[in-house]
Amino acid sequence: MSISTIWNTVYPILIAILCFELIIIVHEGGHFICARLNKIKVNEFSIGMGPKLFQFTKGDTKYTLRLILFGGYCQMEGENEDSESENSFSSKKVWQRMIVVVAGAVMNLILGFIFVLIIVSSNDLVGTPVVAKFEDNAVSSQSGLQAGDYIKSIDGMRIYSTNDISTAFTRSEDDTVDMVVERNGKEQKLTVSFATEEYEGKQYINMDFWLLGKEKTVGNVLSQSIKETVSFARSVFLSLHDLIAGKFKVSDMSGPVGAVNYVSQAAKTSVISLLRIMALLTINIGLFNLFPIPALDGWRLFVLLGEGITRRKLPTKAEYLINAIGLVVLLGFMCLITFSDITKLF
Repeated sequence: MSISTIWNTVYPILIAILCFELIIIVHEGGHFICARLNKIKVNEFSIGMGPKLFQFTKGDTKYTLRLILFGGYCQMEGENEDSESENSFSSKKVWQRMIVVVAGAVMNLILGFIFVLIIVSSNDLVGTPVVAKFEDNAVSSQSGLQAGDYIKSIDGMRIYSTNDISTAFTRSEDDTVDMVVERNGKEQKLTVSFATEEYEGKQYINMDFWLLGKEKTVGNVLSQSIKETVSFARSVFLSLHDLIAGKFKVSDMSGPVGAVNYVSQAAKTSVISLLRIMALLTINIGLFNLFPIPALDGWRLFVLLGEGITRRKLPTKAEYLINAIGLVVLLGFMCLITFSDITKLF
């Protein structure tokens, strides 16, 4: 195997790992910035996990680079232990701790918006959910869909952006969807059929029409970027709903190995493809972290909300035990998903 072949195989994986580390650094950086703004002592800010490669101290914080560039943490005084310091996490007011807890997820969402903004800005036109024209022998045009139709909903799912249309078609269980379109200022209900194509053993709708693009302005670029970001966020909850409803199996989910594979494949395709999947991942990670699951930021936020309402603090040992159990369960689940990822690769 030649050096160039090895490099072409390795470099997309390296890019994927660095992209994941960027998401983690931004997340932990959100905790760090808000901790410092609220005068909470940060004992260590680490990039990566495992053995130390490099370390320096500035102020009262150790900054560490570790061997495994797949993780990181922001270790605050009094975060997981009792501390009498006035600059500890545990000594701050509930609202201050809540800000620090949600800051990581908020930074992930902001990063996702930045990625989407770059994508939208790089396009020649700004997409709209308006049918522009059809491909030759388009099945949908024979079902009543017309050029100029403004697509407002598909199978009851409200359409805000062009990305929503793709999401709705992907979720469809057959080749027919119910649409609500605006035509000549009036809403019309349509039942539209499409041709399908097979991908990884499943049938998906073949979108046989083009969408209308508009000339870019600062206003519509920002508007479209916000809509696309919200669309990515909504897809997280739609996927969770479909998983609970049984439309997807746990084996259909992807963990770290599968995600690295998808990102590396996108890196081989184009920068825009890489940014698109990175936007989806960072928004996904940010929102998932806010779920009230022990060991995640969402659980800590839930505990703080309870403390704010009852004026009673959960004992440190109890919180630590719940987080520990949650972490074990979460790691076990991730091991299961990772095993599934590896079997898919082979």
